[in-house]
Amino acid sequence: MRTLVIAAALTTGVLTALPATPAVAAPSGLASDFNGDGYRDIAIGAMGADVGSASGAGAVVVLYGSSSGVPAAKKAVITQNSTGVPGTAESDDRFGASLATGDLNKDGYADLVVGSEFESIGTRKGVGSATVIWGGSAGLTGGSALPQPPAEELGEWGGYSRGLATGDFDGDGDTDVTATGQTHTHLYQGPFTRTGTPVGHTGVYEPGTTYEVVAGDLTGDGKAERVYPLLHDGDPGGDIRYFRHDLGGWDQHPESDYAMVALPKADGTLGASGDINGDGYGDLVLGDYAGPAAPKGGRITVWYGGPGGPDPQQAPTVVHQDTPGVPGTDEEADLFGSAVDVGDINGDKYADVVVGAWGEDIGSARDAGSVTVLFGSASGLGTTGAKSYTQNTAGVPGGAESGDAFGMGVRLLDLDKNGKADLVTGAGYENSNGSVTYLRGTASGLTTTGATSLTAAGAGLKGSAAFGWDLAK
Repeated sequence: MRTLVIAAALTTGVLTALPATPAVAAPSGLASDFNGDGYRDIAIGAMGADVGSASGAGAVVVLYGSSSGVPAAKKAVITQNSTGVPGTAESDDRFGASLATGDLNKDGYADLVVGSEFESIGTRKGVGSATVIWGGSAGLTGGSALPQPPAEELGEWGGYSRGLATGDFDGDGDTDVTATGQTHTHLYQGPFTRTGTPVGHTGVYEPGTTYEVVAGDLTGDGKAERVYPLLHDGDPGGDIRYFRHDLGGWDQHPESDYAMVALPKADGTLGASGDINGDGYGDLVLGDYAGPAAPKGGRITVWYGGPGGPDPQQAPTVVHQDTPGVPGTDEEADLFGSAVDVGDINGDKYADVVVGAWGEDIGSARDAGSVTVLFGSASGLGTTGAKSYTQNTAGVPGGAESGDAFGMGVRLLDLDKNGKADLVTGAGYENSNGSVTYLRGTASGLTTTGATSLTAAGAGLKGSAAFGWDLAK
């Protein structure tokens, strides 16, 4: 078993210095490349981590990409006690509950937006907040708080910022941010100054409760749509609606430059987007692991994009563990679809899908968890060549144990710059504190050769860290 080892000083919140790297003419400008060296990086949330005596204050572990993936020598641990980061690490802030990346200030370095789900603001308990940690040649350093929504729009224990996403939502070339939690959703329009000040910001109309948001260009117009899976009593399977940029659009909400489009036949509580069939339009993948239309173990559905976005009348692709070609069997509480992500694993220009099922039993190990890879093609998402991975799969570090929850978080991105997306997956309850596992992408799919893992303890995290529950988008 190869294990990444990170030394961190969470008591003081000191960021671990990066080793010297050769100077480059200019930062890469790649999404999630925090230090501009041409390799994408991955930020991993540990919202339950103790920081000094502050239990559950939260932390973020950053692993920097390289030609060999994510070596232990390039890393950082960030808390609200880190130099230059706004606020103070306090019990139950849950800093790192949500993460999103994007170049907010247009300097060529990707920045990290961190949600503190239950941050208290003044006398308002647990309302939540969002903080930007700035990228640069030395990696992520310092930070700024995003403007807080008006007090009257956030109730106590509102969990604001539990859902974060970035994208160019209005097509002006600048990265924007959306933050959501419970009954309030907010839009921040870029570019941002280093003080965290956006060009403008406004609340978003929504007829329900949500802790999730998905961003992606579903219409092929160069402007990212925002999908908010809404929860309310009238639709326990999830009410799926998205906003597309449309000057002069629907005027019954503050964002008059956007039109809200409903997908009344869609269900799900989370999702991801990418071009699965290679037609130039982003496709929406929804995880529906507990809705009334889902089989007992959960499912995913794919809604294919087009010039007007996903057609609400289309018959989506539906995949579950009783679908022919999919490994495993549909069983009660597998939670297939409780985590999803999209990326091109084999470099064939079609986006593939990875699905987490952290409630999957492996032998006698209950809730040990699994992840399943499904491949895209010109005809859409298929099950040919589908493969499932667990901690009992040959070459995967560790072993399947009850309650590990392998697959609780999944992220596909090319960390070694070989043109193929790698998988980082979280086992949120590994050793009660969490871990992440890294598998490299190849022309034939994921390989377990050279697979590595990192536990919460190996990252220097203390307490019930919930390490790997959330991975930066």
